[in-house]
Amino acid sequence: MVRVELACVVIHERSDEQVILLREAEGGRELPIVIGTFEAFAIDGTVKERSFGRPLTHDLMLTLVRRLGGEVARIVIDDLREATYYAKVVVRTGKEELLVDARPSDAITLALKADAPIFVAERVLGATAG
Repeated sequence: MVRVELACVVIHERSDEQVILLREAEGGRELPIVIGTFEAFAIDGTVKERSFGRPLTHDLMLTLVRRLGGEVARIVIDDLREATYYAKVVVRTGKEELLVDARPSDAITLALKADAPIFVAERVLGATAG
């Protein structure tokens, strides 16, 4: 697994497809992921620490995990099939780790809110990064 960080969110106001760019934490490889407009605004709002007055879905998810005694340990983008990325949210409850399927955009937003690390499988990064 390769640790990555969110490098930027690119919002194209005239398109339904937005891009987030993940960059290898200790290297130069990058991974662009196309996401939807609402997902891009959720990530951008999280990075810019915007407050919306009421909890959004990712805030609710994080609150549920924490109130149930867990923590978001990390997220992993672990597969690429037919130009679609797949991710897992790793939730730690005591000594147990639960893997929860998620869209990469949701997993990244949750990781940013929880201050959890983001990882990409080497084979996924190697297949797409330049």
